[in-house]
Amino acid sequence: MRVLIIEDDKQAAAYLVKGLKESGYVVDHAETGTDGLFLASSEPYDAMIVDRMLPGIDGLSIVEMLRKNEIRTPVLILSALDKVDDRVTGLKAGGDDYLTKPYAFSELQARLEALLRRGSPSAAETRFTVGDLALDLLSRTATRAGQPIALQPREFQLLEYLMRHSGQVVTRTMLLENVWGYHFDPQTNVIDVHISRLRQKIDQSFDTALLHTVRGAGYCLRAPA
Repeated sequence: MRVLIIEDDKQAAAYLVKGLKESGYVVDHAETGTDGLFLASSEPYDAMIVDRMLPGIDGLSIVEMLRKNEIRTPVLILSALDKVDDRVTGLKAGGDDYLTKPYAFSELQARLEALLRRGSPSAAETRFTVGDLALDLLSRTATRAGQPIALQPREFQLLEYLMRHSGQVVTRTMLLENVWGYHFDPQTNVIDVHISRLRQKIDQSFDTALLHTVRGAGYCLRAPA
């Protein structure tokens, strides 16, 4: 899942970015309302976390402009303003949820997950299977033929993306943008290394390979015919 954070407090933003990345999200961050509005209008996101008080353009104005332009990305508004009228104003501006500061990261994460389930049918899926390979997003576990597979966070995220697109060819560009959050090719072998490690874990001890390299195109995770 790809999330945009619009937050001018550098310390608070760094805390959010770190926590969400460790939870498997691809995260972009904008420090000003102007930059945030540009990203929110030009890039596809599954959800946004928007601080109410921002330099340039305030958070509520960002949400109002997005809604006027028919951009329906779920938005969680963050604010130190905690009165009922403040929350009502935020929701009427087009926000989908409103969380007051200070907040616990676990609550923010739970609210974000609820928005993702509500906003996207594919996001509501919490369990994926390809052949005898299974991935459970809630328990953060993977198994093949009932045998547990230990995955590092990035490997888990990579496998989730491949399973969401099972049977399809996934290009390096798709992986760079959606798993690593790069909008350019850093000219490294990071994808090859992670694909190799993932293949060893999900295929090496089994008779049938599920993860295939499509020469000149990318990779495909598919069940045997």
